[in-house]
Amino acid sequence: MNIFKQLILSIYSPKAIASWRYQGIGKTILFVFLLVLISIIPISVQLSTDIVNGFNVVKDSIEEEIPEFIIKDGELISEQQAPVMIENDGFSIIFDSTGEIGLNDLDLSVNSIALLKNDFAVIIPGGTVDHFSYSAMDIALAKEDIAKFIQSLDSLLAIIIPILVILIYLFSSAMKFIGISVLALFGLLIQKTGNKLKYRHMWRIAAYSIVIPTLFFMVMDIFRTAVPFGFMLNWLVSILVLFLALKEIPPEKEEEL
Repeated sequence: MNIFKQLILSIYSPKAIASWRYQGIGKTILFVFLLVLISIIPISVQLSTDIVNGFNVVKDSIEEEIPEFIIKDGELISEQQAPVMIENDGFSIIFDSTGEIGLNDLDLSVNSIALLKNDFAVIIPGGTVDHFSYSAMDIALAKEDIAKFIQSLDSLLAIIIPILVILIYLFSSAMKFIGISVLALFGLLIQKTGNKLKYRHMWRIAAYSIVIPTLFFMVMDIFRTAVPFGFMLNWLVSILVLFLALKEIPPEKEEEL
């Protein structure tokens, strides 16, 4: 059966999922890779868009809106007498050579970069602040130097973005295979008496049992919607589908075809 048809049947047919317990393991693995590929499309597109938009905002802001400055002897030096805050499409740039704004004053809920008196900081979703102290640099940097460096990165985006997407795909695939393996172990514990499937058969069933939660979270990614207790919901739905598929298997002893 075509794996795309299997994808559709996996959404609503536990009986079909149960019937694939004896199919070739290679086809099942191929199906998992396809499922992961489909599931990361929204986040890959969003990541690519965010990187490009953020890069353009930073480049334009450095060139046109940030005042002249130099980073020397561990400090940001400028004639600007007050902090400068630039906001664009949910991304902000903070420039402060006065020392008025510190790392603890940064808003962790906003994607931003900050050029502060003594530190350079990047804020990413989830409330994480990565910062770098100017004192670690042995050379002086001016606005013109940073603008040229950012301009040179423009041509590298076509390489950086695909590499990031590939890393996301590999990581997501690894996590999915681990999840399927754990789910298959759980399936061995809940299978009904008189229906002793081997682990390899249970693994195949588990691989198709994760389709519904995987597609659900993919849709949530499209709308950038956080799902409360998403981890628990993912496992509960997967276990439920696995249980329904196992109920479709006749209780008599089966022989591998």
